[in-house]
Amino acid sequence: MASYQARKRDPLLDSDTQAVIEKRSKELLGFALIAVGLLCAAMIWSFSPSDPSWISATDAPVQNWLGQSGASIAAPLMMIVGKGAWMIPLALIAWGLRFALHYGHDRAMGRAVFVPIAVAVGSLYAATLVPSANWPPNFGLGGLFGDTVLGVTLQILIPLGAPFALKLLSLILAICLIAMTAFTLGFVKEEIRTGIRFMFLGVVMAYALLLRAVGQGAAVSAKAASGVGSTIAAKREASRAHREAMALAAAEEAEAAALIPVPIMPIAAGEMTKRPTSVVRATTPMPTDTARKMPPMPGSHVAEPPMAAPVAAAVAEPKLAAPVRDAAPQPTGFLAGLLKRNAPEPAVEDAPAAPEDRVSARIADAVRSRKGPAPITELGTRIEPSLTKGRGPQPMILNTAPRTLPPLPEDVPMVEAGFMDAPVDDPVIEQYIEPAEAAQPVRPVLQRNFAPVQDPIEEPAIKRVEVPAQEAKKVVQHPLKRDSLPSKQALRESQPALALEENKYAGFEMPPLSLLRGPETIERYVLSDEALEENARMLESVLDDYGVKGEIVSVRPGPVVTMYELEPAAGLKASRVIGLADDIARSMSALSARVSTIPGRSVIGIELPNEKREMVVLREMLSARDFGDSSMKLPLALGKDIGGEPIIANLAKMPHLLIAGTTGSGKSVAINTMILSLLYKLSPEDCRMIMIDPKMLELSVYDGIPHLLSPVVTDPKKAVVALKWVVGEMEERYRKMSKMGVRNIDGYNGRVREALGKDEMFSRTVQTGFDDETGDPVFETEEFKPEVLPYIVVVVDEMADLMMVAGKEIEACIQRLAQMARASGIHLIMATQRPSVDVITGTIKANFPTRISFQVTSKIDSRTILGEMGAEQLLGMGDMLYMAGGGKISRIHGPFCSDEEVEEIVNHLKGFGPPEYMSGVIEGPEDGKSSDIDMVLGLGDGSDSENALYDTAVAIVIKDRKCSTSYIQRKLAIGYNKAARLVEQMEDEGVVSSANHVGKREILVPEQH
Repeated sequence: MASYQARKRDPLLDSDTQAVIEKRSKELLGFALIAVGLLCAAMIWSFSPSDPSWISATDAPVQNWLGQSGASIAAPLMMIVGKGAWMIPLALIAWGLRFALHYGHDRAMGRAVFVPIAVAVGSLYAATLVPSANWPPNFGLGGLFGDTVLGVTLQILIPLGAPFALKLLSLILAICLIAMTAFTLGFVKEEIRTGIRFMFLGVVMAYALLLRAVGQGAAVSAKAASGVGSTIAAKREASRAHREAMALAAAEEAEAAALIPVPIMPIAAGEMTKRPTSVVRATTPMPTDTARKMPPMPGSHVAEPPMAAPVAAAVAEPKLAAPVRDAAPQPTGFLAGLLKRNAPEPAVEDAPAAPEDRVSARIADAVRSRKGPAPITELGTRIEPSLTKGRGPQPMILNTAPRTLPPLPEDVPMVEAGFMDAPVDDPVIEQYIEPAEAAQPVRPVLQRNFAPVQDPIEEPAIKRVEVPAQEAKKVVQHPLKRDSLPSKQALRESQPALALEENKYAGFEMPPLSLLRGPETIERYVLSDEALEENARMLESVLDDYGVKGEIVSVRPGPVVTMYELEPAAGLKASRVIGLADDIARSMSALSARVSTIPGRSVIGIELPNEKREMVVLREMLSARDFGDSSMKLPLALGKDIGGEPIIANLAKMPHLLIAGTTGSGKSVAINTMILSLLYKLSPEDCRMIMIDPKMLELSVYDGIPHLLSPVVTDPKKAVVALKWVVGEMEERYRKMSKMGVRNIDGYNGRVREALGKDEMFSRTVQTGFDDETGDPVFETEEFKPEVLPYIVVVVDEMADLMMVAGKEIEACIQRLAQMARASGIHLIMATQRPSVDVITGTIKANFPTRISFQVTSKIDSRTILGEMGAEQLLGMGDMLYMAGGGKISRIHGPFCSDEEVEEIVNHLKGFGPPEYMSGVIEGPEDGKSSDIDMVLGLGDGSDSENALYDTAVAIVIKDRKCSTSYIQRKLAIGYNKAARLVEQMEDEGVVSSANHVGKREILVPEQH
């Protein structure tokens, strides 16, 4: 067995081909940069501030030529650097031209890093310019960056004068911008000089044309122009000749370095006679070049063996190899020419190497026979390197004729992929595979590999695959429908009452549920599971269009909306999905969409409205056992959640409720349902109400029911008095509970019921006068019958009207009640249709942890009432967001109650007699008690002459014979405004005179001795 010399593989492409590929790659890069620069220029040119982007959310159509993507990039770019952004497309186009023209592109990486500096300088220069009238943004032409830096610079140069400093900065920045632009775009001194010469030439030619037009000085201009033109042409010719000389020298050095110095062996004459035919076989015409012509080949060159040294050969025949390598490609196309140029370098072999060529050819044939038949064109592209490279010089053998493949037997099956992928050029295979035995092991291996496939598989694998695990997971999850158990009241009304039953309340009867509309008349709409799953898949597709990866893991249909639970992909922020609420609604053809996180779970809830919403009736909720038989003190039927389950809240645990919503959102209907919930659950002995209705429409229908402590208050001024009475009642209740030693109203009423059950009397100590001798107060103990303290619910329908009339007093009363009224059994339900910060102040929000928001007009209103967005996406007509005390927000659909039902219930309650109003609710408490309440609320009356603070101030003025605002402020340790009001009051009452020209006042009251 012959052994063969190991060698390294030749490079895939020669130096010329690599140079061509590198050149074309740079051209392609240049065209790509030009295209990107043009797109960037179009994006900046079509910038519009009204386009929707990351910094502005509008529904206006996109005006940017690049669509939504262009608007999203152009908006922050123009906001930050303004017109300085034009440096970016300018740099891209300039460097693209340099790469495409192969002129100065080697300076790209060194100069491109200064593009941000050029952008900053351009922004500063643009900031010094005055924007035109059609510049819509609220910042200058240089963006926020330019305006900020320009403002700081002008502050430094303010001694020079603002106009002059601005012009000076504009001139300096213009020069800096030109210099930075030229440097960033890769200009060198020679290019700048050439550009200046061209500009000078243009000016001269323009001047010559102008003179020719007027008929003067044509000869002088032509002479000057020709002189400059000849100078430029001479320099251009010298530069071109220098570049050609450098290129020729580099090519000759590369050709000389490519030859390897090896010893030249004598070559047989027979071999010499065969090789010239392979070299002269090429039919492609040689390129004609006057500088590099191939000399004719002498006949003695073929007959004589080459005996010169390798270096001498390289020097003697430099022009013979160049035409062969620089041969033009065949007309069949660029690929064919490229393949022809990729041919291997000439293999140098000696005479005994002929058997090795035959062996290598048979090995290659055996390897190809294992791979099966293949197209001849593919075999032509496979160039096998020579096995004898480096053994001696040899003429080039360009044998590109297709090799004839040996016929394959028809019964040879296809080879498996693993065998086909075996490396062909493995040196081990080339050294140890015998030519005659190369194809022998092919057939046994193929038969052994494919034998198991032909055997039938009778294992029960298919039965194991057909397990229930293939069943698709059900996405739709219907809520567990609990049997709606009727309450005791509903059972009593559904069955005839027995004569032995006793009424719990002697003179009062709860209104019957039959006065309300029954749920039998409600048409219910149920969407099939297939439709819900189809909507889920459609929603996934919509989210995928916006780049949100995730899976809908659950669908929860409800009476009004359907919630789709999205399991987002790892690393996806919830805020990104929440911000797509409007886009999701538009893509799903829905009225609105609400997206929010679900507390305690890793999914994101997407709520879409149903095509047909189901009405929620109040009777269905009041007849449920959750409401009628619950132990809640003040139950409120809020509505149904997304799954259709009733939501009953306890006002006593809230302890106060703040409601907000626009007109027509269902706010007034919700207040009516809450009031009816209390009327159906509590008697007048258990709950009393004070209703304040500045609009005089919503709550006036309840006037006259026995639960009221006073008539419905419609005057805003009387509303302030009523709230002050509530504050006084709260203070009185606290005094009673403190004497009883209890902590809340439930403990007090428990003690009262125990005393009433034992027929006991409560005693209290009162002052009856003073002792005549000692003057000490005299106290006596009296007994009285204890009374159960009812809950008091204050309902205010429109809080904004009250805040406009007496905002400070209303806020003080609400703050005092919200902080302390819970233990005394007093609770507030306040509603407003204007949830702004001047109505819902920070003090009110801090004391109302439980809030309900109906549909609002903007995201700002939603944040004001709830602290987060989402209320603007509600559907109206009772659709609400309920935020409990812990901050958990849930969506609820409020029940509907018509005006006719409310009137029937009110008429039923009025049938038990007139209400027992409390005196002083509207009239106001006594003067002494009113002043005490004002002191508790911090609302001291400065016009009262008996005010202790005022009396103290007058005494100080009379005693010290001094009167000024600062003096009163220091003496009484009060605020400046309060001291000023006291001084003005003393002036009005004649205690002091008005201030003279120096601000001094005279004391009009005589000095007291």
